[in-house]
Amino acid sequence: MSTVALVSGASRGIGAAIARSLARGGHHAIVNYHRNADAAKQVVADIEAAGGTAQAEQADVCDDAQVAALVDRVRAEHGRVDVLVCNANTVQPPFEPLASLPWDAFVGKVAGELAGSYHLTQRVLPIMREQRAGRIVYISSTLADEVGMLAAHSTAKAALNTFSRHVAAAAGQHGVTVNTLALGPVNTDATAGFLDDDRRAFFAQRSVLGRVLEPEDIGAAVALLAEDAFGSATGQVIRLDGGFDVLGQQLTAS
Repeated sequence: MSTVALVSGASRGIGAAIARSLARGGHHAIVNYHRNADAAKQVVADIEAAGGTAQAEQADVCDDAQVAALVDRVRAEHGRVDVLVCNANTVQPPFEPLASLPWDAFVGKVAGELAGSYHLTQRVLPIMREQRAGRIVYISSTLADEVGMLAAHSTAKAALNTFSRHVAAAAGQHGVTVNTLALGPVNTDATAGFLDDDRRAFFAQRSVLGRVLEPEDIGAAVALLAEDAFGSATGQVIRLDGGFDVLGQQLTAS
């Protein structure tokens, strides 16, 4: 029986790369999308062309009823969920100084960030507990540790990191591992406006890769977390930043 991996926000960018990578590893990929059905179908087509299996499934992961219906459909068809990747970028972050940041924008980002992960976890974790096995991966950001014009985004990601540890504690005795990847800058359509040539050079100089991270780097890391060989690690927030955290400090110190 094929293992099943559900990836939220998988119609493009990081989510699409994660779905492709998991499919290459033998998982049947559930490509969740909110609005862009054509993009999700293209991801499925790419996976099938490479010899894998996948299907596109629509749901707004911030809506509990839609998430329940999504998970019920997957379970009815496949009988299981082995990997859950909470990746969907549900709310665009407001980047402005804390002094002028409206409460609605602040709490909207925090609540939206957690909603998708919360609803998916609530629906999928009982299935994994029954299976006595499963892998949950949350996609977070190194910006959880930064300050400045990022108060809503940083707070939301820090909250997600803490939430993931609570899930790990609740899931661990049932054979389910829960880990979080805190990403540095990744080259996607969503970051195109931020990653100009100067910033690309800045991050590349401070990366062990000599370049900005690509979505495929994230997909490979998630696939690793989904493997049995990583089954002894849980409750961890793992920085995936190409070494920026340490190399940036080294360059500053020198």
